[in-house]
Amino acid sequence: MANRRCFQTLTRYFHSIKTPAPLSQILAPTSAHALRQTLTPKLSHHIFENKFNLYPRSTLFSRHFSSRDTDKDEDDDEDDENEEQWESGSEDETAILSAEDKETEAAEIGYKVIGPLQQPDRVFKPYEPVFAVVQIGSHQFKVSNGDCIYTERLKYCDVNDKLILNKVLMLGSKTQTVIGRPILPDAAVHAVVEEHALDAKVIIFKKKRRKNYRRTKGHRQELTKLRITDIQGIEKPEKITPLKTDKKEKLAVGAS
Repeated sequence: MANRRCFQTLTRYFHSIKTPAPLSQILAPTSAHALRQTLTPKLSHHIFENKFNLYPRSTLFSRHFSSRDTDKDEDDDEDDENEEQWESGSEDETAILSAEDKETEAAEIGYKVIGPLQQPDRVFKPYEPVFAVVQIGSHQFKVSNGDCIYTERLKYCDVNDKLILNKVLMLGSKTQTVIGRPILPDAAVHAVVEEHALDAKVIIFKKKRRKNYRRTKGHRQELTKLRITDIQGIEKPEKITPLKTDKKEKLAVGAS
């Protein structure tokens, strides 16, 4: 077996060198000892140069795969790299943001944080017949004093923080209605953050028939609960107190 392997390696080596002489003349000696004596001066230098690799690069057998698989692998690697870069970039942005940047981002959404609610503050007032249409992010709400609304989670605010909703689109009461173009600059709606909660779970199910593809995911949207405390920018109607009549006078009139 060892002699056979030696002959195979020698034939491959001479085939790669492309000698002018045919292989029958080169492999004429029958004994392995004679072959070693004839080829030792030629092989020794080549073996030590290639670091014990008898086969040069031209004789190595390589597999050629289709371009589709390689393209998919490259695309997957690129997507992974892009996701890692995006995650690292988002982390850097949140770490780098200053107080002014947070205020500007909150103003773009449609609110401004005043500060935490203190015990002596009397922000909750009785109901007033005034309403306002407010925009927070991409959603619009019709609110009045004492109402409770749920919005997408508001960043940079905690529970019991006082907010001012700046994007007021319309104000209305029994006597007048004010419409903005598109926003009323002098109007403001005051609110208090009551809690940060999660919405009910939504199940996302995907299926491709005859492809053995099924994916099930769940999602719970983060929400912020706001309590409306006051609406400013419109004249509020005065409260009309009903007249009180004495029961004795009514009885006297009935008897007469």
